[in-house]
Amino acid sequence: MYSSIFLSWKPWFPVVGLTISAFIFNTTEFAPISLLTDIANDFNISEAHAGLMMTVYAWVVASLSLPLMLLTKDMERRRLLLLLFALFIASHLLSAIAWSFWILMISRIGIAFSHAVFWSITASLTYRLAPEGKKTRALGILATGTSLAIVLGLPLGRIIGQSLGWRATFGCIAILAFLMLFVLMKVLPLLPSVNAGSLKSLPLLVKRPALMGVYLLTALAITAHFTAYSYIEPFVQQIAHLSAHFATLTLFIFGIAGFIGSAIFAYFKHKYPFTIIVCSLGLLIVALLLMRPLAPYQFLLSCVCLGWGIAICLISLILQVTVLELTPDATDVAMSLYSGIYNIGIGGGAFVGSLVILHSSMAYVGIIGALFGCTALLLAIWIWKTYLLKRS
Repeated sequence: MYSSIFLSWKPWFPVVGLTISAFIFNTTEFAPISLLTDIANDFNISEAHAGLMMTVYAWVVASLSLPLMLLTKDMERRRLLLLLFALFIASHLLSAIAWSFWILMISRIGIAFSHAVFWSITASLTYRLAPEGKKTRALGILATGTSLAIVLGLPLGRIIGQSLGWRATFGCIAILAFLMLFVLMKVLPLLPSVNAGSLKSLPLLVKRPALMGVYLLTALAITAHFTAYSYIEPFVQQIAHLSAHFATLTLFIFGIAGFIGSAIFAYFKHKYPFTIIVCSLGLLIVALLLMRPLAPYQFLLSCVCLGWGIAICLISLILQVTVLELTPDATDVAMSLYSGIYNIGIGGGAFVGSLVILHSSMAYVGIIGALFGCTALLLAIWIWKTYLLKRS
């Protein structure tokens, strides 16, 4: 019986391996969100200053995703992933011993290098490794890695940081990545580069208006999200005047929302893609607008975070799948651009949020984020009405 269960699940092992890898990469990308106050206090800087870690990290990923993908386009993918993990581990060890904020920034840049290539190839590899007829489900499982990073990775990182210091969080991530390195060696087959595309693919991609529109939509929607989400931990404590324990609970709520969003996506994506993107963006806008007025009320703020988390999960998934569907001939180039633009949104959101905090108040990060969300909603309606509904 056990052997039959093993054989039935064996085709999914590579997808699960990539999902766990996604969990690790997303945990470290967003780790500063859960440790922002501790890092700021340790280096005697403000939260807005510490938040620039998110901006620099994201913009390094944004600027290097395409160049690094092109440099590695002919490399066998299994070997490439193992090399990425080696750089990832070394950079985390430097983070754990960083003796100044600038050394911490340098270590984060090293992590960003590995991140830039990882997310350029992971979605297309998941598509490729998925059992026949299960590609959408496989992407949903990959998204679960992101959800787990939020529901488990960030809160556990925060708990470890509060108990042992924020450096211990980065040390634990290095250990987990080291273990995963050996798992990938076992579960991944040899993966020659296929349909990676090249520099010659860029003019062809630029001539696809639907794709360019989706890229712009990605930048706007992710900027809207991270303008507020980058500062959710200090917002809960300083604006909502709620406890540090509730700040940790908030991160759990976002992760649970990611699971719900992944399930909704798996069931309804092919039937109602336009409805999903419009409703998700609308839900994101409402959640951001309600952040400040509902801040003092734990239950209501929890509901806001739940809806917000579902929305951003669905937005990310529908945009990612749309890019893959629009670029079957150059998936790695297209996904490296998507990853770069997604990170422009992350960095842009963290930067906009820091400007709001410095020049106004942290209380208004949700309102400013909602303005970007409204622009994204209008653009999404135009893209689907003009191009994508006609394709389907």
